[in-house]
Amino acid sequence: MLAIENAQILDVIGPLEVFGSANRWLTANGLAVAPPYRLQILAERAGPVTMNSGLQLVATHALSAKKPPLDSFLVAGGSGVWQARENRRLIRWIGERATSSQRVASVCSGAFLLAATGLLNGRAATTHWSDCPRLAREFPEIRVEPDRIFVRDGKFYSSGGVTAGMDLALHLLEQDWGREVAVEVARELVLFLRRPGGQSQFSPHLVAEAGRDPIRQAQRHILDHPEADLSVPALAAIAAMSPRNFARAFVADTGLTPAKFVEQARIDAARLRLEQSAASIDAIARDCGFGAPERMRRAFHRHLSIDPSSYRKTFSSTSGGLHAGTSPQL
Repeated sequence: MLAIENAQILDVIGPLEVFGSANRWLTANGLAVAPPYRLQILAERAGPVTMNSGLQLVATHALSAKKPPLDSFLVAGGSGVWQARENRRLIRWIGERATSSQRVASVCSGAFLLAATGLLNGRAATTHWSDCPRLAREFPEIRVEPDRIFVRDGKFYSSGGVTAGMDLALHLLEQDWGREVAVEVARELVLFLRRPGGQSQFSPHLVAEAGRDPIRQAQRHILDHPEADLSVPALAAIAAMSPRNFARAFVADTGLTPAKFVEQARIDAARLRLEQSAASIDAIARDCGFGAPERMRRAFHRHLSIDPSSYRKTFSSTSGGLHAGTSPQL
């Protein structure tokens, strides 16, 4: 695991703990005589590395140390990524290590360090949902998949925000030792082996983008009245524009068609109701402009890869989600 200065500490220790737990479980159950994973933290210099929390981890090896090719090479992210990506020596070293390693993975914004090597060009990748637009903009040759917990393309893996690195580590563990071992380690760590849905579940609610005043007025109306008639003619009338000009201006200002913005707004309104109220699925579908629950279910699957009932169980503040003493279904 490469740890840069001001890395996110969970990016570093989360995946390592999955492999460390696997070491303990495999040896305790007689499936391995000795721990099969040798865990190492690498940094520019051996010794303490300060995380963005202020805590320090100890790197056992420096970049300059002569080392044989690695089986798995992981790159952590964090606030230090933006400075580290300007370090040409570091990027060159990452490229060399990645080329010689059997499999390579990034955690969260660590994808930007791998991307800077050019090794992700022409490949699919992901990163923290909030950084996906930036990754796509700065590295247009990468196929960015913003709603994935993790992505594999050849020997290259990338994971979404922070704890998604543990999801990826469980996937790598399953590749190495099979599903049963991965399930037992996930159970020990109280994790889902397969987390339901994608990163979109965790992104903030839709906020109207800055644009022309008539477009902002229409956006605000959509967000305030998801149950209303939100057809292009109805919204154009609110903006005092012709439907044709309104649709064209809306896309230019927001990057979305009016229909897509309306659907996302209705999904966000429904998410909020599911999280904060005990209203029925039927009532939420009606009040948020979907009409029928089935239409809302299809929209949730398209955008969040999860159905409304499962979303409520995971995020509801009224149901309490998973309570102490219960364990997730693995």
